Amino acid sequence: MRPSELKGKSIQELAALLHVKGREQLLEKFVSLGLPDKKSEEYRYVDIEKLFDADYQTLNYVPKPVQQSDTIEITDGVVTAAPKGLRIYNEQCDAIDMEHFDPLYYLGHLLSPNIIKIEIDGDAELELVHRFTQSNALIAYRIVLVNQSNRHATLYERFEEEEIEKSLVLYGYDMHIAQDSTLRIVKTQLMQNNRYAMVASHKINVAKHANALLKSFDLGGDFGLQLLKIDLDAYAHVEAGHLLYLNHASKRGTVSKIVHKAEHSTSLQEAKNILDGNARGIFDALIKVEHAAKYTKAHQNSKAILLHDDAYMAAKPQLEIYIDELEASHGSTTGQLDEKQLFYLQSRGISYVEARKMLVIAFANTLIETVKDSRHQEQIRSAFEEAFYAGHTK
Repeated sequence: MRPSELKGKSIQELAALLHVKGREQLLEKFVSLGLPDKKSEEYRYVDIEKLFDADYQTLNYVPKPVQQSDTIEITDGVVTAAPKGLRIYNEQCDAIDMEHFDPLYYLGHLLSPNIIKIEIDGDAELELVHRFTQSNALIAYRIVLVNQSNRHATLYERFEEEEIEKSLVLYGYDMHIAQDSTLRIVKTQLMQNNRYAMVASHKINVAKHANALLKSFDLGGDFGLQLLKIDLDAYAHVEAGHLLYLNHASKRGTVSKIVHKAEHSTSLQEAKNILDGNARGIFDALIKVEHAAKYTKAHQNSKAILLHDDAYMAAKPQLEIYIDELEASHGSTTGQLDEKQLFYLQSRGISYVEARKMLVIAFANTLIETVKDSRHQEQIRSAFEEAFYAGHTK
């Protein structure tokens, strides 16, 4: 399959190409938005058309016997392991957001007629491993994540891959965070060696008095883009933190839209970006406050450190506000490491590379330390060091 073949097709032609029946509303929405290209607002900082021009093998997402494990494991879009007693299903999706801004959100659902539904019981702490084993493959799957009211759960998410090459992963969540609950999602992803590219398109509904705590740690290189649409009900809260460390000729980042739909909702979004080589970092984020969302509190900030003259940060924090009764702020700064601090550390016998690492880790720590579990903090720091030293091998 070559995704570029979907461009400019009618609903009937798309249905035939994708082997889709009875999903006219999704097809119509995808046609109305069109396949992303360099003119698309959400994809203008990445070369998405290069990925779409490649030929990919398509996979069969046939459910397999699920092995008992301490972690949830999804291999090439199919659940292969899960903890005992976890409610996890393969079924049709009955709750798709028809107002999402990302056309690949709809394409992902069209390519995945069945979704992976995970129901989190109680105050659980789960680990989810995404594993990719196929080269030159289009790996597409959707996950529906549901928790319980008055409960506080955490999901740690990470990615592993074999010695593959030139695959494209289209995946994403439809999260439904129940009233009076808290759901923490901590994602750590180290990408390098051009084994796969990823577009992760998510939709998150945060119910009344609920809390969504989202932390993403995107490290290394290659191509990766996460797109978030978050809807906040009355007294709902989202705290989103994004750490980006990139090297070489990579393009990665976050495109988000947080929508305050009801009164007294709050949002806090912080991005910390560290760019080396000729990497391009992306933080294209909109907070929208609708007419009904009185007494909103919304704060958004992006900070970037450029470690190389060829590094580039595309930072675009935005506010779209339709009321006066609120508290809101946004901002963006881009700079370099303090030469005086580097000189001081080197004068104490620390090498230039190690001095740089110490300073960028100090910059990143305010986000890393928000992860409550010390074991996962160490995993993030270990992945950071692996990415950092990989960027200093030349």
